[in-house]
Amino acid sequence: MLSDFPLLLGAGLVLLGIFFLGFLSLKLNFPSVILYILFGVVLADLLSHNELLHFASEIGIVLLFFLLGLEFSVRRLGGIAKKIWPSGLLDIFLSLGVSMLIALGFGMDLFSAFLIGGIAYATSSSITAKLLDDKSRMANTETEFILAILIFEDLIAPIVIAILIGISTGGSFEANDLFLLVGKVIGLAALAIILGKTLFKKFDDLLDKVEDEDFKIVLLIGIAVSYGGFALYLGLSEVLGAFLAGMMLAEIAKIERVEQAVDPVRDLLLPTFFIYFGTSITFGDGIPMPLFLAVLLLWSIAAKIIVGILGGRWYGLSKKVSLRAGLSLCARGEFSVVIASVATGAIKVMGGIYIVAAAFLGMLLFERAPAIANKVYGKKKPKKKDLKVPGE
Repeated sequence: MLSDFPLLLGAGLVLLGIFFLGFLSLKLNFPSVILYILFGVVLADLLSHNELLHFASEIGIVLLFFLLGLEFSVRRLGGIAKKIWPSGLLDIFLSLGVSMLIALGFGMDLFSAFLIGGIAYATSSSITAKLLDDKSRMANTETEFILAILIFEDLIAPIVIAILIGISTGGSFEANDLFLLVGKVIGLAALAIILGKTLFKKFDDLLDKVEDEDFKIVLLIGIAVSYGGFALYLGLSEVLGAFLAGMMLAEIAKIERVEQAVDPVRDLLLPTFFIYFGTSITFGDGIPMPLFLAVLLLWSIAAKIIVGILGGRWYGLSKKVSLRAGLSLCARGEFSVVIASVATGAIKVMGGIYIVAAAFLGMLLFERAPAIANKVYGKKKPKKKDLKVPGE
């Protein structure tokens, strides 16, 4: 019986599945993330309540964003924040606002329309960050813009979730609640900055004193998980907390030592997040509201491409790089799953199908983004150098 299925056996099968699917993705040159999600969907009945898998997935996603945060010092993040807000507001209007209007046009009530807008709003931070890393695009011109949009969405999405949960449980979400949420975000960021400038200012010296690599790993993962958990305790995203934890250490002299210590653990545990994500999606019987689903899917992809094209230009990117950024923002994921869980009946089933389809199409567009941008704007031709012949 499934209820008697040991947690440890499930964990072992998941690890073997990760090896096989990772190996298969390399042979087929196909995104491993898609295979991991589908693996979770197939084994949903078996793994949906596996606490070990859930715990591993949380650690994996926290470490991913901890390492991302290491790339952003306070000064750099402040400069990005000044440039990203127009693009972030455009994203809210197109991805959330217009999606709501489409839902209302199909006869949905205001709450259901807001719920649909929430599902369609946030790009999957985990999928996008993983693909940036896998495809060696972390150093690309558009990556800073993409990560800035993801961070902006990670600040807005918890507010959307809090409003939806407040309404769906029969409660109310008042202006005071909104101010409280914003205050928590500001407080969490301020604390990270203070700790980075005080407690972690001499962190290099501490790492030099810890000779055993295992203890370094425990220390660094403990910092990442603790701050991510503190964000959860405040009712915010663990992803945001982990990113801020990385930012606290971003100004130490030898940042590569931190990355080398955490990278192997991140690489081991991160696939479990996508598998667990797959187990959270239920399809039910058939596809409800197929026309609405198709329209929402097409618009939500178009909206992110527009955000990239217009927002990227506002951010200072070229037309070609802006298009590449927009094509890389289309995957939906973890926040959409959380918001879809608030829904009931046909909307919940449709939300699950939408998330899988948007994740799949978003990853394919991410893969093809450089090629599509080259086709639209052409490849940059190398400048010819005037070679002088000796004796001329």
